[in-house]
Amino acid sequence: MLDIEQVKKDIEHWIENFVEVANPALGGWPPCPYARKARLERDFDVKIGTEIVLDLTKVAQIGIDKSVVIFVYERTKYSHKDFAHLLEVLNTDYLVPKDLLALEDHPDDPEIINGVCMNQGTYTMALVQSLSDLHGKAKLIARNGFYDTWPEDYLKMLFSHREDPRK
Repeated sequence: MLDIEQVKKDIEHWIENFVEVANPALGGWPPCPYARKARLERDFDVKIGTEIVLDLTKVAQIGIDKSVVIFVYERTKYSHKDFAHLLEVLNTDYLVPKDLLALEDHPDDPEIINGVCMNQGTYTMALVQSLSDLHGKAKLIARNGFYDTWPEDYLKMLFSHREDPRK
């Protein structure tokens, strides 16, 4: 069983020491240029998930009150294929129509960008954000070249439920 305090420490450590740190392989950008502000302003929430379908359909009904709400599951609760499939269905049928999007992070499905592993690595996670907020922020950083060094095949997958901010 996951300990919420340990999970929160692990996630915050990952955010502070990786997600908000500039990386030369990413054109000198951090993996998420907005992570530091969200962390410092405590504008994210970490929850221990119970069942992904129940958790995310409930979020679709009530919305979120932070920039990011992270649902965390035991690493082995879902295979990476099952987790990706469930998130695709939940995004399509429940979240996107409510202006929300869940991004996947599964330790058994490494996301490698220019040799950099983007995953947290310990937990299976669904990171839920406002879709319109994500669009707006992505457009701002796209204008400044954020996505210029990212592989096109990865960006196509990343923007599957989103507007391509480079257009």
